Amino acid sequence: MSTLLLTNIGELTTNVAGGGVSAVRGGATRDARGDATRGTADGDPCGTLRDAAVLVREGRVAWVGSMDAAPGGNVRAGDAPTDHASMRDAPVVVDAGGRAVLPGFVDSHTHLVFAGDRAAEFEARMAGERYAAGGIRTTVAATRAASDEELRAGVAALVAECRGQGTTTLEVKTGYGLDVESETRLARLAAEVTEEVTFLGAHVVPPAFAGRADAYVDMVAGEMLAAVAPFSRWIDVFCEDGAFTADQGRRVLEAGRAAGLGIRVHGNQLGYGEGVALAVELGAAAVDHCTYLSDDDVRSLAGSETVATLLPGVEFSTRQPYPDARRLLDAGVTVALASDCNPGSSFTSSMPLVIALAVREMGMTTAEAVWAATAGGARALRRTDIGVVAAGARADLVLLDAPTRAHLAYRPGVPLVDRVWKDGVEVGVATGA
Repeated sequence: MSTLLLTNIGELTTNVAGGGVSAVRGGATRDARGDATRGTADGDPCGTLRDAAVLVREGRVAWVGSMDAAPGGNVRAGDAPTDHASMRDAPVVVDAGGRAVLPGFVDSHTHLVFAGDRAAEFEARMAGERYAAGGIRTTVAATRAASDEELRAGVAALVAECRGQGTTTLEVKTGYGLDVESETRLARLAAEVTEEVTFLGAHVVPPAFAGRADAYVDMVAGEMLAAVAPFSRWIDVFCEDGAFTADQGRRVLEAGRAAGLGIRVHGNQLGYGEGVALAVELGAAAVDHCTYLSDDDVRSLAGSETVATLLPGVEFSTRQPYPDARRLLDAGVTVALASDCNPGSSFTSSMPLVIALAVREMGMTTAEAVWAATAGGARALRRTDIGVVAAGARADLVLLDAPTRAHLAYRPGVPLVDRVWKDGVEVGVATGA
């Protein structure tokens, strides 16, 4: 794996207090990553460095800091640090040309393994029909009927879309199988593209169990969990009217925890409910949607380690009210942003669009939204090696064709992602591969 040196970065988003500045001496890297922070003394949530450089070695960030303070002196395009004793080969040098660099987006909520199309449902909503969770069953039928090859091709196409728009880490849920064989198959296919696989057998109650939700929960928490757990890191439940009650969700999540899986929750999307309270009670890594929140919900989130993951693509696609991110941030809640890419309620893979919606509709500053789409997503996955640009972190980097990250919201819909690196290896923006 070659050494990479990004120079002449006009604005570097590190998401680390103090800009994540580190030093390399005699081949030893001092890890200055620390904890990703939502704010610094100067009010900058992104740990911004200007006129910066980043050195990558063996898929990790080896050094980050000011161009003038770089090892070997003032590093410019074509130069490399000269006192880095362990550097055997000259680095590949990329001149950012004064443009912005940020961590790869961390999309901590997607449903990428599916078949079928629900464009007609979207058109009906735009004509005034109300969104309900029942449309999931349409995708379940199409997904069960698809072959592994068809599903694998669909996932590959969506992952390529995500990569091309700057997403370097993806969480992928099951939930469109809803029987033991199908859920296991979806988890297995998801595990081919990410280590962040979530078992969502408790998505909705399938038609075969109509009127017998508790019996379905027994199966999800029993034989289905046993089959799917080897392919999964997380377990999730849709705690909502039309899906599962808090008591049913608790049974599923506690069984998943006993099987060694981390906990996530879909909650408070369609109305006020018990999803947030359940997530905080069980110490979930994240509760996602959070559209309808009581004051008690906000207080409990603020006093917990549970991340509130907001999904504005859903509100765009369903005409539901947008979550109030400003209310959460001002209360001290950790907020993440994710796409919820799925064929029914949010068929977008674009984290730049999510950032623009969060800024325009949810009261976030651009810096807060970019933090939430990178470091916030990492926290929602309980990861410290992604979502930051600092020594020791994975070299997941995005070069924008823009001077600042503000352009992600300032120029919505414009393809501003110029180059993407995952683990130090460049992926094609056009193809994602």
